[in-house]
Amino acid sequence: MKPMAHPIYTLHRGTAPLLISMPHVGTHIPASLLQRMNPVATQLDDTDWHLPQLYDFARELGASILIAQHSRYVIDLNRPPDNANLYPGQDTTSLCPIDTFAKSPLYLAGQAPDTAEIAERVTTYWQPYHQALQAELARLKAEHGIALLWDAHSIRSEVPRFFDGRLPDFNLGSANGSSCAAGLGEQLLAAAQRHPDYSAVLNGRFKGGYITRAYGAPADDIHAIQLELSLPTYMAEKPPYAFDDNLAGQVRPVIRDLLQEMLDWASTRRSS
Repeated sequence: MKPMAHPIYTLHRGTAPLLISMPHVGTHIPASLLQRMNPVATQLDDTDWHLPQLYDFARELGASILIAQHSRYVIDLNRPPDNANLYPGQDTTSLCPIDTFAKSPLYLAGQAPDTAEIAERVTTYWQPYHQALQAELARLKAEHGIALLWDAHSIRSEVPRFFDGRLPDFNLGSANGSSCAAGLGEQLLAAAQRHPDYSAVLNGRFKGGYITRAYGAPADDIHAIQLELSLPTYMAEKPPYAFDDNLAGQVRPVIRDLLQEMLDWASTRRSS
C-alpha cells in the first residue's frame, strides 16, 4: 500500500494491529523560522536520527508507521498541547523548545515564539499528527479488536541535563504500567534482557511521553509502549550523525524481537 503523504507526516497503513509512531525524526524547519534562529538550530542535534532506516523491517511485520516531517525544534509532538511538564521537578524541554538539550539558545534575542505563535503551531503541526495517530489507532482497534502503539525514540547516551551518567541501551516506558495491560512492560523487558549484549530498563528515566500516556488505554485494549533507544547502539553520536550499518545490523533483530513479542502477546490475548 502506498504511504499517505501529508505536509506534516507520512503514514503507511499496515495489516497488523501495531502502529509505530516516530514523532521526533523530522528534520524540516521552515525558512521563515530559521531566519529567527541561531545557527545551532541547523545542526538538529536533538533529532531521533535514522529511525525509519533502523525500523526498515517493520512493514514485514505488518506494522503501520507514522513519521513526522518537521523538527522537534518547530514543535515537540510528544509534549501535551498545554505544555504541562511530564516529569514534575525535573528539567525538560518545552512544547516549542527555546533551547537544545545542551541548553544552547535556539532563537536570536527577542525572537522566541510567544503564546499566540505557539497556539498557531499547535494547530498547524501538532494537531494533524495527533489526528492521524488517533485515526489509525481507531482503525486498528476496529479491525483487530486490539491496538498496539509503539512510540519510537532515540537519544544520546549522555545528556547531563536529563540524567546522570550513561543511559541504558533500551529504555522501555509504560507510564509506570498505566499505558498497557499489567505485565506487558515486564514481558518486553524480559525479552530485551534475553540479548545480553544490551542493557535494558523499564520505567527508568524515561517512562513514556505524552503520546504513550495519552493514547495508552488498556481498559479499551489499546496498549502503548515507548522505546527510548541509546544512539550508540546503531549510529555515531556526534555530527554528522552517521548511520552505522554494522551496529544497526546487530541491534535491529533485538527491536524486531520486541515488536514480535508484543504482536504475539496481542494474538494470545485476542484468542483467549
